[in-house]
Amino acid sequence: MNTLLEKLNEEQLKPVLDTEGAVLVLAGAGSGKTRVLTSRIAYIISERKAEISQILAITFTNKAAGEMKERLTGMLGEGGNGKWICTIHSMCVKILREFGDRIGVKTNFSIYSETERNNIIKKSFRELDYDDERLLKSVKYHIGNAKMLGLDPDRYGRKFAFERNIDDVVLIYEKYEKHLQENNALDFDDLLLKTLRLLRHDKETLEYLSDKFKYVLVDEFQDTNAVQYDIIKLLASGHGNLFAVGDDDQSIYGWRGAEIKNILTFDKDFPQAKVYKLERNYRSTGSILSLANSIIKHNSARHGKTLWTQAEDGEKPVYYQADEEAGEALYTARIISDAVARGAKYSDYAVLMRINALTRSYEQEFTKYGIPYRVFGGFRFFERKEVKDILAYLRLISNSFDSEALERIINVPKRGIGGKTVELMSGYAQSTGLTMYDACLDAEELPLTRGAKDKLKNFAELIKGFIISSLSTPVNELVREVIALADLRSAYDDGTDEGDGKLANLDEFIASVDDFVRLNPQAGLDEYLNQVTLSSDTDDMDTSDYVTLATIHSVKGLEFPCVFICGLEEGIMPSSRAEGEGAGLEEERRLMYVAITRAEKQLYITRSKSRYLYGHRDLTKPSKFINELASELGVKNTYDYGGERRAYNRALYSSDDGYESDFEVKGNVSFKPAFASPKPKTGGASHYAVGMRVRHAKFGNGMVIAVKNGGTVINVAFEGHGIKELSASIAPLEILN
Repeated sequence: MNTLLEKLNEEQLKPVLDTEGAVLVLAGAGSGKTRVLTSRIAYIISERKAEISQILAITFTNKAAGEMKERLTGMLGEGGNGKWICTIHSMCVKILREFGDRIGVKTNFSIYSETERNNIIKKSFRELDYDDERLLKSVKYHIGNAKMLGLDPDRYGRKFAFERNIDDVVLIYEKYEKHLQENNALDFDDLLLKTLRLLRHDKETLEYLSDKFKYVLVDEFQDTNAVQYDIIKLLASGHGNLFAVGDDDQSIYGWRGAEIKNILTFDKDFPQAKVYKLERNYRSTGSILSLANSIIKHNSARHGKTLWTQAEDGEKPVYYQADEEAGEALYTARIISDAVARGAKYSDYAVLMRINALTRSYEQEFTKYGIPYRVFGGFRFFERKEVKDILAYLRLISNSFDSEALERIINVPKRGIGGKTVELMSGYAQSTGLTMYDACLDAEELPLTRGAKDKLKNFAELIKGFIISSLSTPVNELVREVIALADLRSAYDDGTDEGDGKLANLDEFIASVDDFVRLNPQAGLDEYLNQVTLSSDTDDMDTSDYVTLATIHSVKGLEFPCVFICGLEEGIMPSSRAEGEGAGLEEERRLMYVAITRAEKQLYITRSKSRYLYGHRDLTKPSKFINELASELGVKNTYDYGGERRAYNRALYSSDDGYESDFEVKGNVSFKPAFASPKPKTGGASHYAVGMRVRHAKFGNGMVIAVKNGGTVINVAFEGHGIKELSASIAPLEILN
C-alpha cells in the first residue's frame, strides 16, 4: 500500500487518507481524480475498513466504471472487481431487480431507451386521436421535464397549469404511463424515480442498503440532478461516509437537469464536510492551461481554482478565422494532413463543436483529402435498426409483457402479419387486461382468418421456444439461435450495400455478445440487456486511427494531443439561447473550458466570418469568448457585445437579410435591412451603401456590408464566395433594383 500512496502528490494524498465523514474533492480537469477515487477505495480495503462489497462507487458512464474496475484490479487483484462500482442507472437497476417488488415493480422489467420511449409516446398520442406534430414535440419535452422533476401527470399538470395545451399533455402522459405499466417497462428516468420512491417509502430496504454501504463515492458529482442527489444522500445516511468528486467548472449538463448547486452548496448540506482541491494538471501544457484559466475566471458561480502544471508551456494556442466554413474546414484538413505526413496519427486529432450541424463542411473536406474520420452524436451502434430489432427479440424473451418489443418485431422478417391484425390484437389485449404476447397465444379467440391465426400461433411458438431456451442457454448462443430460427438475416439480405452493412452489423452484434460473455461468464440475459441499454455515447469509442468529429458534450472526460475548437461565433458558441450574463452564459463558458482542457499539446480555435446554417448564409460575429481570450490569443478586442446583441441574433437566425460588418469594424454595428437603404442605379466611389444588393462579373450576387475610406473601399458578402474587399471605383459591380 505504501507503493500506492507514493504515486500520489500531496494534493491527492489528503482526501485519500481522510476516509470518515463527508468529503468534497474539487478536481480540476486532468488532475488525476480517477487515481484519487481508486486509491481511496484500495486504501479503505487494505486498511480493512470495509470489503469491496460494502463500497458503492457511482460513475456516470460505463466506460468510467470499467476503467475504475480495471485500475482496482491492478491494485488489488480480482478483489477489485466490485459489483457496486457502476453507473447510477446500473445501480438503480440492481436495487430494483432485488427490491422493486416492494413498491409494485415486477423484477423482470424491461428498460426503455429514448427510442422505445418515443415509440410509446407516439402510440399514446395516436390512440387519443391527436395528429398535431407540434403538440407531439411539446409532449415529448413535457414528459421528459416531468420525469426530471419527479412529478406524476396530475402534479405536473397542476404545477404547469399556465403552459399551453397542458390538459392534452397530461392526458398523453397518463396514457404513456399506463402503457409502461402494461408492458412491465421502465424508462431511464423511472429507474431513478422508482429507486427514490423505494428508499423513501420502504424503511427496511433503506436501512439494509444504507447499512450495507459503509462508504459511498460519487464521481462527476457536478453532473448529478436533484433526484440522483436525493438517492445518494439516502444511501449514505447509514454511515455518513459520502465522498464526492467533481469540478464545478465542468458542469455542462444543466439542460438535462444537472444541478450545479449540488456541488456549490455541498458544505451547507454537510456542515462538517472537508473540502479539498486538486489543481495540478497532468494533461495539458502551460499555455493551454493559461487559456483555460483565463476563460473560466469570468464565471462567478464557482469555487476558486487555478490549474497549473510542471510541464513546459509548449506551443501557443492558435486562433484562425476563415471567410466561410469551407475555408475553416480546409485549414483544419491541411494541418492534419501535413502532420500525418510527418508521422502523426489521425487519432491524435479531434474537431470539437457546439452543435453537430457544423460537421458537414469537415466531412466534405476530410473526404476530399482522404482523411478518415468518425462523427459522434449520430446513431450509435446499439441504436441502428437491425441491432434494435435483435434487441427487441431479446427484450421480449426476457419480459413477455413488453408489447412495444413485440410490435416492433412481429413482422421482422416479414410474416404477413399486417397492421389490422396488430390493431385487433391490441384491442383484445386492452379489453382482457392481457399482453400482446398473450393475444398471440389466444389467436383462436380473435376475429381473424385461419391463415392469420396460424401466423400468430407460429410466432407465439417461436418466442415460447426462445423463452424456454433462455433458461439454460448462454446469451451468445441464444443470440445465434434467435438470428437463425427467426431467419433475421433474410430481413436485411436484399443484395444492396446498405443490406450488406446491416448483415455486417448483425455479425458485429454477435461479436459484442461474445465479448460480454467472455468478461461475464456467469451473467444471464437480463444482465446483458442492462449493460446494453445503459451504455453511453462515449462507450462506443474505440482506438482506431481516425479524426474525431464531435460535440463538446460528447467528449467530456476524453483527451487528445491536438484539438480544434470550431465555430467560435456568437449564436453558436455561446449559443443564442444564452442571453445576457446569467446562468446560461456561465454554462456555455464552462463548455468552452471543457473543450480547451481536452487538448494535451496543441490547440486551435477557429471561426468563419460567413456561415451557411439553417438554410441560409449570414455573416457572423466572433464569439465573446474570443474577446475574453484576446490577449492570450494575440488578437484585437474589436467588438462591443452590448447593445447590438439582439440585432445580431436576428440577423444570424432569421431571413430578414440583416448583415453586419466583418471582424475589423470597431464599435457598435447598425443593422439595416436591404429595403431601408438608398439604391443608386450606378456604382462609383460615393454611391454604395450598406445593405445594397450588387452583382459582380465573377462572384455573382452579393450585398454591401461595409463602406470604408470615405466610400472608396467596400466589403461585399457574395453567395458562395464569402466576403471580398473591393475598390469602389473599379470593381465590375452592377447595382441591383
